[in-house]
Amino acid sequence: MAAVGNLREIVGRCQSGKPLDEALARWLAASLDRFLHRRCSSIEDAFGLRAARGGVPWWLEEAIRGRDAALRELAQRHFAELSVAARARRIHSISARYGASAWRHDRENDDRPERYRGTPTEFLWRAFKSGAPMPVCERQLRNILASRGPLPRVVAVAAAS
Repeated sequence: MAAVGNLREIVGRCQSGKPLDEALARWLAASLDRFLHRRCSSIEDAFGLRAARGGVPWWLEEAIRGRDAALRELAQRHFAELSVAARARRIHSISARYGASAWRHDRENDDRPERYRGTPTEFLWRAFKSGAPMPVCERQLRNILASRGPLPRVVAVAAAS
């Protein structure tokens, strides 16, 4: 995910009016050159953002990581006394309810509603706002809550210069 980090750094520097350092400028120039000279089939390939065959695109992997972190934090802060299976049942229930009711209105908010601070809905809002599929089924929730390991990685493909 180094390419995504590079792109975010470029965005931040451009927005703040700061110049790019030499290494970042060279990386950006080389990536754009690969794309403009059609040495890559897409801009994602030119920037090294192609997912492995059958893999998860970088933007979805990032969204899933954010969702899963919010769900794990929800379980830890509000349902720590329950077993993993009971946590998954409870979170599935409240996320389905939230998805069918408040999320319809909250989805337009760029910022978490203040009234959610410190409540389970704070973490549900973060999980839904991540952009990853929500709500998730109980079985998937059990896997998320029981796992601490990373998701399958996006393979950065080095484009030929």
